[in-house]
Amino acid sequence: MKILVPVDGSKYSMDGVRAALEYAKTKNAEVHLMTVTPFLAGLDLELSAKEADSVNESMKRRGEEVLEKAQAIFQAEGVSAKTILMSSGSPANEILGVAEKKKMDLIVIGSKGLGGKATRFFMGSVASKVVGHAPCSVLVVKKA
Repeated sequence: MKILVPVDGSKYSMDGVRAALEYAKTKNAEVHLMTVTPFLAGLDLELSAKEADSVNESMKRRGEEVLEKAQAIFQAEGVSAKTILMSSGSPANEILGVAEKKKMDLIVIGSKGLGGKATRFFMGSVASKVVGHAPCSVLVVKKA
């Protein structure tokens, strides 16, 4: 069994990491932790190329930190997990693409990401799109 676990560092995504860990232990699954950082190339911002590169590099470092934190949760339990770091304007599309390309059996995703308090009554837009278009089963983790 192959499990994809998208993470963004939010409380909800880390709840998804812990749920995926428990599931992976019972199924002896291959786990892929994934984060998608924003990429500024296509955005209309008044930044020089050097400033945009600096911002993109900073976001990449943040993505690496998020993956390291999630991977540490798995390592603490003696479970290995591969990591995937991507940059894109659409995290949901990247998640769906990886799930299809790597023929994942399950996606475990937090119900919300780093969105604001206004979204507290709704499933996050990334999770919602993944649920609606995934090529495999999706477990949405929702903690109170």
